[in-house]
Amino acid sequence: MEEKENIRNEICSRTLKTGSRTYFFDARETRAGDYYLTITESKKTFSETGEITYKKHKIYLYKEDFAKFKSILDNMIRFIINEKGEEVISERHQKDFKGQSQSFNQNNNIKSK
Repeated sequence: MEEKENIRNEICSRTLKTGSRTYFFDARETRAGDYYLTITESKKTFSETGEITYKKHKIYLYKEDFAKFKSILDNMIRFIINEKGEEVISERHQKDFKGQSQSFNQNNNIKSK
């Protein structure tokens, strides 16, 4: 994972790259001059023609919701870590993952045709 911090026009922006996903955390200014947070997930995908496209999902978070949002996020992270630990257990996240059918065949000493 790579984290990057930028400051543009007194607005703070951070980027977190994690494999095929990139997360953007941006402090933006309202018309009234107050700040709010946008969190954008951008995921690289490939079209049927092989063109690279990006799917983006955005959350707008305003100051009046910060405390409740942070509380729920902290609780959910704590719950997941307490239940499953910090280690990623999905074999799909391993660099040498070859897919379920090949793993099944290798584990059972069955050669694929």
